[in-house]
Amino acid sequence: MTFRAVRASKFRHVFGNVHKKEEGFDGIRITRNAWDSNFCSVNPKFIAIALEAQGGGAFTVIPLDKPGRLDLNFPKVSGHSAAVLDIQFCPYNDQVIASCSEDCTIKVWQIPENGLEKNLSEPVVTLIGHQRRVGIVEWHPTVEHLLYSAGFDYLVIAWDVSTGDQLKQFTCHTDTIYCMSFSWDGTLLATTSKDKKLRVMDARTGEVKSEGQCHEGTKASRCCFTGELNLIFTTGFSKMSERQYGVWNPEDVTNPLKLEMIDTSSGVLFTYYDNDTQMMYIGGKGDGNIRYYEMDTESPYCHFLSEYKSKDPQRGLGFMPKRGLNVGECQVARFYKLQPKGFVEPISFIVPRKSTMFQEDIFPPTKRDEPVCTIADWLAGADSTPSKVSLKEGYEPPARAEMEKVEAATAAPLDVEAPPKGEKELLKAWHSQREEIKQLKAQLASAEIKIRQLSS
Repeated sequence: MTFRAVRASKFRHVFGNVHKKEEGFDGIRITRNAWDSNFCSVNPKFIAIALEAQGGGAFTVIPLDKPGRLDLNFPKVSGHSAAVLDIQFCPYNDQVIASCSEDCTIKVWQIPENGLEKNLSEPVVTLIGHQRRVGIVEWHPTVEHLLYSAGFDYLVIAWDVSTGDQLKQFTCHTDTIYCMSFSWDGTLLATTSKDKKLRVMDARTGEVKSEGQCHEGTKASRCCFTGELNLIFTTGFSKMSERQYGVWNPEDVTNPLKLEMIDTSSGVLFTYYDNDTQMMYIGGKGDGNIRYYEMDTESPYCHFLSEYKSKDPQRGLGFMPKRGLNVGECQVARFYKLQPKGFVEPISFIVPRKSTMFQEDIFPPTKRDEPVCTIADWLAGADSTPSKVSLKEGYEPPARAEMEKVEAATAAPLDVEAPPKGEKELLKAWHSQREEIKQLKAQLASAEIKIRQLSS
């Protein structure tokens, strides 16, 4: 008889625990947009959710300490003129959130300390630079006021949200960008796109450090840096439409370190990584389950732990930062699951322990939610590693001043025109461009005739 050794892990018995229904949020008109996004963002104070809105784009911001059924007239953030595609809370300020939309703009909002009391339509700053809709926004993990966006014009743009200035455009992509992820210190940026390529770029210059074939399927793929382990974890589809995950070395992504099939479902898989426990959570759009794995720097790099199962499908998942968890209950992760019928269900992942004392082995010092670098230092070439703090005595980040409003005129470079909005404006712009090309061709033909006359 042969024995198969079970890999020792203190997270092997982690289980998902659904909160009571009265602790969830109900009556929310969650967006039905087909873009593959989480459509929500969570921090210890608020949960933000993209809404299905008429005549424009909107999202709502709900205090976590006020669960229950939402009033029909609950205030919204409604400054976009088309559907909101992504929202992200600032990691250093719980009251600042960025949103991007089909109206080709990115807006940054200051949420009142006690939550919304009335509709909010005036952003702190509007960032104009993309020529097509914007699908992704991502805050830099170490630099204050530095925001990245990715649009359907195949551009990644770095912004200084304190001034509205455009710092850098990355033009290496040739098709729709599906996902962005920063390395632990923010020096590298990984992306996946519709051209089936995984790219690793210098986050400051946009120089492509490594590029390779990612998942071969036609559906969306996702990528995620694994914190201090410095690996890239991706999810996608094979040629046969099987869902799979891959592990990659960011220094060379031409071949994966590991590529393994998960199942044959059709929903896009989203990834959520916890640097402290080295656990990777995977939740599929339309699935009812959440799988979790433990990552390692040695082969086979990724070890399946267990799976939370539910009959209710999910439209998106919000992942709580570590300082928002209940360490007394050995809660190592908490998700907010968006259900199609408008209910948001909290799910905690818990390590079963009998002791009520602080468990230092499952709660090592975690990333401090404070910036460690200014944009000026970053532009000058400074790189900083995130600092850490213990959760034993509880951790509250220092109070942050409200962001000052930036005038719309300074939000975009002077040579960037606002993109056309709607079918009529787009058709008018197309005819205008066509006429301009016709005139330029006539001028070119005239110039060629003159050149021939002068040369004969």
